[in-house]
Amino acid sequence: MAQLTIIAFDGTRYELAADEGSTVMENAVRNSVPGIEAECGGACACATCHVYVDEAWTEKVGAPSPMEEDMLDFAVDVRPNSRLSCQIKITAALDGLVVNVPERQG
Repeated sequence: MAQLTIIAFDGTRYELAADEGSTVMENAVRNSVPGIEAECGGACACATCHVYVDEAWTEKVGAPSPMEEDMLDFAVDVRPNSRLSCQIKITAALDGLVVNVPERQG
């Protein structure tokens, strides 16, 4: 298990115990985090699970794949630390990861 913190747009913090191998999106949906719509169910076919990775974690999380970059074109208010939460797999190295949910999804 890894600690995952998802901060909703209104500032509410969701402190979650996430199974390794699961995705940030799966944990957000399972715990009813507002703002993570995940319309495609994690297939990297929409941009409705967009999050901002806390700057302290961007290097550990890594850059988006080319397919994810293409989908981020459909997200609102994309930033250098934008990622699709369905593409961030929880690992031991990501224990303590913090992400923020944008005001709205694409």
